[in-house]
Amino acid sequence: MPANAGALGSFIRDRRDQTTPESVGLPEGVRRRAPGLRRSELATLAGISVEYLVRIEQGRDRHPSPQVLRAIGDALRFDAAAHEHLRTLAMASSGQCLGPFSSGRDVRPGARALVDQFEPGIAVLTNRLGDLLAHTSTFDLLARPLGMLDHAEPNLTAYAFLHPRAREAFPDWARVADDLVANLYRGPNPVAARMMIEAMSDRAGPEFTDRLTRHDPPHGGVWRWLHPDAGELRFDVEELELPAADNQQIQVLMPADDATAEALDAMRRRRSGALRAV
Repeated sequence: MPANAGALGSFIRDRRDQTTPESVGLPEGVRRRAPGLRRSELATLAGISVEYLVRIEQGRDRHPSPQVLRAIGDALRFDAAAHEHLRTLAMASSGQCLGPFSSGRDVRPGARALVDQFEPGIAVLTNRLGDLLAHTSTFDLLARPLGMLDHAEPNLTAYAFLHPRAREAFPDWARVADDLVANLYRGPNPVAARMMIEAMSDRAGPEFTDRLTRHDPPHGGVWRWLHPDAGELRFDVEELELPAADNQQIQVLMPADDATAEALDAMRRRRSGALRAV
């Protein structure tokens, strides 16, 4: 059985528990032990049998059709991000690779050259496990003073959960941690994802493992950093997917406000001055 076999059912069950009857046009009812939808209510809304929904939620049916997934997501009023996360968990639960089998660490010269094109901006090439595989010089300015690049093979997921400076570096640490764990189900291949999950479970403990059972879709939004030299920085993040065979993406961090843009300009000027002095 795949290591993530229960992810799909757990996500549906959690979202059902969080969905109130009135939010989907049903009467609240007088006797309800929990505020969420009953299985029978969700099954009726999705047009499937209660027995089938039970099998999915319990992980005994790991191959629901795309039509069934769409019907369940629509019944729970999912947005586009939640629908995509539901699809991702279904593929992970069934043991299906989300892309061609790959180590996820090998960077094509063309991909590395693409990262270089973002200079002097902030860009980093990663895989879904959080491996930081290539980056621009300005990303280095941000990440190195925070200890993010201390290791020969830096990994953002390991940094967030294990490095003593991570919670200070990311004021919205809990949200960042949620997103990093959610991405593990989209790892470069099931073996790499399982190895990462097992290693992090042993080292990070409940703060990591509790997030594995929530299966929330990534939050997105502004990413806040607290830098020792520049103070609080706020970034909008755009993610550019590389070809499926790469199983990688480039994250581009753009200043979300004037204060962040000015702080970055000052950091670059200081770096340029230091280089001239040498």
